[in-house]
Amino acid sequence: MKRTWRRVDGVLLLDKPVGMSSNAALQKARRLFQAEKGGHMGTLDPFASGLLPLCFGEATKFSRFVLDADKIYRATLRLGVTTTTGDPEGEIVEMREAAHVGLAAVEKALADFHGAQQQVPPRHAALKYQGRAYYEYARAGIDIPREARAIEIHALRLIDFASPVLVFEAQVSKGTYIRTLAEDLGAALGCGAHLTALRRLQSGPFSMAAAFSLEALEAESESERMRHLLPTETLVQALLRVELAPAAASRFSQGQRLALRDVGDDVGTDQALYAVYAESDARFLGVAKIRDGALRPLRLIISS
Repeated sequence: MKRTWRRVDGVLLLDKPVGMSSNAALQKARRLFQAEKGGHMGTLDPFASGLLPLCFGEATKFSRFVLDADKIYRATLRLGVTTTTGDPEGEIVEMREAAHVGLAAVEKALADFHGAQQQVPPRHAALKYQGRAYYEYARAGIDIPREARAIEIHALRLIDFASPVLVFEAQVSKGTYIRTLAEDLGAALGCGAHLTALRRLQSGPFSMAAAFSLEALEAESESERMRHLLPTETLVQALLRVELAPAAASRFSQGQRLALRDVGDDVGTDQALYAVYAESDARFLGVAKIRDGALRPLRLIISS
């Protein structure tokens, strides 16, 4: 029987299970909602679990405004063992004694990794080099240059330590690889380490408190599932807000730029981004940027 797809707009907070790729989780959720268009925000490796925000329909246009947000993870490390990938999916490279590592050393190592720093992405990453993903080169045994990138680790909190297992929570900036952080912590402790489990707890404004598993969604009726969708504008809640009078809202929705005198006194900073709403009914219209004395549409909501 041919599947029927439909327009579905909104954001679903999914609790991705261990053992499933982010894309596989997205496609399963799409089928449950019969959504004709969808995407995910921030890939989780198959061995990782936790918060995977999904965008359906018009929401896919605005995912970029959350992708750059900070994230919070709970990580479990195995001290004394390094792997080819820095996680449990790789082969063991080396095993070293870790019994000498005590709580004081662990706390100091975590404290030392706070703040802005440079991090070299792992060999098995989805980043591209000359059109191919890093992991493709790694699987072929080819070494490529991997440039360090600026990241920031805002917080590292020790949750549990029972040698050789270490559990901590990390609040980090966009682009931070927890696998690499695990390896670097192991090196700092003098015994090596790899990530054995990873769970994402928060991504920007979204947290696991509002997430649903695929199993729970499958057990619900269509109407119950639809109630779990967050409105598209939740993706732009961090942006400045401007409301347009009916005539200006109509012109904006048609893709026309607006002179600032037609917008109001609350806007005017050059290059500033705004979430734009209709004044009459608080309807989300899209995102705009101030440039050259005008409010210029960047992304627009297409009415159904």
